[in-house]
Amino acid sequence: MRPFLASFLAFALLCPLFADETLDETAVDETSSDYDDSEFLFMEDEEGITVTASPETSQQMKTITREDIDRLHPQDTADLLGAALDMPLVRYGGYGNDVSVTMRGFDSERVAILVDGVPINSRQSGDFNLSAIDVNAIDRIELVYGGSDSKYNVTGALGGVINIITARKQDAGLRLSLNASNTSVIPGDYKERGGAVGAPHPEDLFDSQNLSVGAGFGAEQYSLSANLFTNRAANHFRYKDYYGITRRKDHNEVWDLGASLSYTRDLPQWATLIATGSVYYGDKDIPTSGSSSIAGAQTDFSTRQSLMLDAPRAFRDDVATEASLTHNWLRMGYERASTPASLHNEHSLLAINRWNWYPRAGLTFNASVDYRYTYLDSTDSGRHDGHDAGLALTTELEALERFLIIPSLKLAINQSREHAEFVPVPKLGLAWQVSDTFSLKNNYFRSFKFPDFDDLYWQGAGFSGNSELNSEDGWGADLTAAYSTSAFGAEASVFAQWTTDSIHWSNDNNSWKPRNISEAAFFGFDSRLRITCDTLPIAADMIRKLNVSVSYQLLLSYLLSGELSFASDRRIPYMPMHTIGVSLELSGFKGSSFILSGHYESLRYAETANITKLDPYFLLNFTANQRIGENLSAFLVLRNILDWSYESMLDYPMPGFTITLGMRITTDLM
Repeated sequence: MRPFLASFLAFALLCPLFADETLDETAVDETSSDYDDSEFLFMEDEEGITVTASPETSQQMKTITREDIDRLHPQDTADLLGAALDMPLVRYGGYGNDVSVTMRGFDSERVAILVDGVPINSRQSGDFNLSAIDVNAIDRIELVYGGSDSKYNVTGALGGVINIITARKQDAGLRLSLNASNTSVIPGDYKERGGAVGAPHPEDLFDSQNLSVGAGFGAEQYSLSANLFTNRAANHFRYKDYYGITRRKDHNEVWDLGASLSYTRDLPQWATLIATGSVYYGDKDIPTSGSSSIAGAQTDFSTRQSLMLDAPRAFRDDVATEASLTHNWLRMGYERASTPASLHNEHSLLAINRWNWYPRAGLTFNASVDYRYTYLDSTDSGRHDGHDAGLALTTELEALERFLIIPSLKLAINQSREHAEFVPVPKLGLAWQVSDTFSLKNNYFRSFKFPDFDDLYWQGAGFSGNSELNSEDGWGADLTAAYSTSAFGAEASVFAQWTTDSIHWSNDNNSWKPRNISEAAFFGFDSRLRITCDTLPIAADMIRKLNVSVSYQLLLSYLLSGELSFASDRRIPYMPMHTIGVSLELSGFKGSSFILSGHYESLRYAETANITKLDPYFLLNFTANQRIGENLSAFLVLRNILDWSYESMLDYPMPGFTITLGMRITTDLM
């Protein structure tokens, strides 16, 4: 490890000598601070469109760009988050199975997931199916870390916010794109359930296929874009069970498809109308666990329609506003031979209105109001409806040159039980742009989340909800320092968060039930280094650019319920203490690029008792891109090259070595 660190530091010192000293102002990377250079809510440039409540934030932010997606070729949105930012993921197997992303020790149910600035977490379960969004339709993803978000002012963001931006104004003309790929797993001998040796299956070389088609048209006053995608995944990979016996995964076939449409229209007085819609359908065989032959037939269906109006100048030049109205319909059906069929329908209607007022230089007031009505008709959770609302006010004051004080207060309102709850959620943020290349950010906040419908009302299959649950509540603080030039970038963040009444499901007398754990504490350190060489002293005729990045995340989590204390060292399930990512990227002169990356996660526990352990694992991946002509490019992705046998979720093995071959065609017709 020491020789590696010495080499890395030496490389960091040498690269700036050969790099361009001028900072590329158009470059965006994950270590940069807020790169939005518009003071308005609606951005209409080469970066696309985003709906935000404030152009400034004191929170740690990271961004995944369209260029990152084209380079990495992820299987889905969750895979993109893991590949681009080394975020820990909890997966129930291969493509199409449930997956949860984690931010600062909080899972997807405690991370606010947005599409084009609009929250889409299910009110029933708290999470969202990231497979429902075509990764090729994403323009970029913005991540805001920490609780009590004041950039989008959404409720329930204990770990942070993930804003998936799909709406974008198209450049003038008509353009088409097509992505197609095949993923192969390596055939081989394996042991069947009856004990016989199974012969290799040559069809495993065609285990999974993906097809995505996109079209975009831009005119002077409007633009239109559409995407269609479909995936077929057999998930017939081989793996090793508890006894080291090689098995072949079955009863886990997935077929899904989806479509999205986006329309933007310029209106008088700088206003813009944005209409978006999407639909998703998935037909899945979901295994219970491990090598079990019992599987359930699951069908997922969802639609989303959103209408947004953005006015960077509302009534007067120093006032801006945006308004959106969104409808979501989530439908999930599940059938299994041993249990009765279940059906879950969730409708939600969400309205948001945000205002910005710039009374003078160095002072901004941001106000927002949001309201969501949810109706749930569920076989297991029953019929319920709920109202969620919020009122927020944020002030950005430039107390000194380049030094911002950002106090914020949100009143969160919820009525999903007999009585309404009103909870103030304050936050104080400090942001200091020390120089053009160095910034400091500091936050103190309250974090808060209401229980989901399943936590309150679920009944069936050995699980029982708890209508007496308290809401999750807590306090936190963080400090982030970032330094960025064209040749070198470094970011480090330390954070601490204390949560009371954290909700976890636990088994008591063969019955699973959610309970409020008295207290939970999170302490962490998140860091990333980046080195970029545009001109190399050697092999300059072959290598155009070299990027090296290293990330390290330390998470100390403690369960403090009952007699437990810090000395008990009882950890939050599925949260690794150490997460390390390493990436080396070479870009050639003839449209080629090569990325070698590694991802390591340390020991994890499968339950609050910390008895069942999940072993550490290391994934080594390789991606190659090659442009062939003006409109065609090919790519190769090797995942888990070392064929590491591991589980992300207990009893749900993950794929070993896989090979993905694909092509991308883009063409401008006008």
